[in-house]
Amino acid sequence: MTGQPVGGVAVTAFPVARSEARLLVPALMFIALVVAAVASLGTPLITSVATSFHVSLGSAQWTLTVALLSGAVATPVLGRLGAGSHRRAAILATLAVVVAGSALTVLPLSFVWLLVGRVAQGVGLGLTALMMGVARDHLPEERSGAVVALISVVSIIGAGVGYPLAALLAELGGVRAAYGLGLVVTAAALLTAWRSMPEAPEGRSAHVDVAGAVVLAAALLLVLFLAGERNLWSRYLAVAAGLAVVAVVLLCVWVVIELRSTMPLVDVRAVRHPAVAGANLAMFVGGIGMYLLLTLITRYVQTPHGAGYGFGLTTFVAGLVLIPFSVLGFVAGKLTPRVRTRIADPLLLAGSAVVVGGGFALFAAARSDLAELFAAMGVLGFGVGGFSAAMPGVILAVTPKSETSSAMSFNYVVRSVGYSLGSAIGGLILAAGSGPGHLFPDDSAYTTAALVGIGAMAITTLTSLALARRCSSETNP
Repeated sequence: MTGQPVGGVAVTAFPVARSEARLLVPALMFIALVVAAVASLGTPLITSVATSFHVSLGSAQWTLTVALLSGAVATPVLGRLGAGSHRRAAILATLAVVVAGSALTVLPLSFVWLLVGRVAQGVGLGLTALMMGVARDHLPEERSGAVVALISVVSIIGAGVGYPLAALLAELGGVRAAYGLGLVVTAAALLTAWRSMPEAPEGRSAHVDVAGAVVLAAALLLVLFLAGERNLWSRYLAVAAGLAVVAVVLLCVWVVIELRSTMPLVDVRAVRHPAVAGANLAMFVGGIGMYLLLTLITRYVQTPHGAGYGFGLTTFVAGLVLIPFSVLGFVAGKLTPRVRTRIADPLLLAGSAVVVGGGFALFAAARSDLAELFAAMGVLGFGVGGFSAAMPGVILAVTPKSETSSAMSFNYVVRSVGYSLGSAIGGLILAAGSGPGHLFPDDSAYTTAALVGIGAMAITTLTSLALARRCSSETNP
């Protein structure tokens, strides 16, 4: 047993028995994988949704956007609940909401109800940070770090696991069959959590800052709306810029609310710690680059040959391109805990950012053969896996156990916004590279986007190296 101070009160954490730990770890991984895969189901199904529900592609895109939005809002709320004594109840209730949302996506209801279901499914993204909190509280210290790193990786590669399977089901049985996959796996995740999730250590308490949650939701809604509505930037630049200013103001108001609150949604003062602030900055810029390359490759392989490039792959076959991403991402996640014994986490972040930059360089220089794109996707997966596995170590090194869920939840909000902006930036660059009357951009637009990605990963690398230098100076004054 280990004591952990929370608000001046000693809290005792109870690690589970070794036999229970063997069951707990797979359960944590499975739940993290399920919520990530289900939330990403909107990506391969956008075209199918537009066709099935007779809506525009822009409207169908919201099946992905609303899931990201609800996940971004739910993550800090659940992170705060996870810091209290009712963590098990919060996990079970959240999974119940996800299962209910999954049922709405399967039932023969209108498009509005499909969006409601996707909102409920997106809430599950907030569970990743809670899984980390459970691991840190109930596993031996020498093992919890590796498990937390793998949970972080699994939450990333979940999209690569769900994408091809959902696309195949959509081709065979329609969009309802694809969403049926989400219902089955989320029900299994709920049963798994009910059987395996332990209670949180006694002596903790947590209250949700409702005002902060509402303001954060409004700010994130604007950010994700601006990220998804690419036509707004090209046709109504002044309106888009005005909304961006409003979003920034709302975020500033949210920070003020959090600083004044006795029980903030996110401990902003802790976020200002140089290690945490540097890690979140690296996550934000790196997230933009990582998702940009993922978007570029998946879009490139589906471009028909008539555009002068591309491979004209179906949605399912294009999803198979993500397999190297998932496999090598998992391999990197498994290797990172061993490497961490010799290399500091900030240096691992920097090295992983360099690897992702190498994926961009490979895509920019060689994409005439499908094997080259598989290679670029594998390099991306390895870099993202290493980056995701190293990130928790940087943040949790200066975070008490009781605040694990809250600290990591903020990092995941930053990641979600970075991913959304990466997708939007890719869309804007490709749209700008499309000539008048042309449906597809010029091939050179992909090269331009890749160069932008290289720049983003260079900034991420420099940020991580600066963080490493600061951590080294604090360790060796």
